[in-house]
Amino acid sequence: MKCVICRSDNIRTQQVYEEFYRGDDIVRLPLEVPVCAHCGERYYDRPTMRHIEALRDKIRAGQVPLKETGKVLICQG
Repeated sequence: MKCVICRSDNIRTQQVYEEFYRGDDIVRLPLEVPVCAHCGERYYDRPTMRHIEALRDKIRAGQVPLKETGKVLICQG
């Protein structure tokens, strides 16, 4: 398989994160997908996209238990 962006053949499966918003919170979903080592282009197959979309909808509806792992602080001054 060659990258459709840079034409490199250095595509490896690696862990990436998709991010979704739920209110002011950001939810990170870890996934293992093929990624071009040269330009970073990610490749998602149809079942993976369906999984992401279904989980995103459940997360936004509050139907998935989430674990808090940190906080983001905003300076208002």
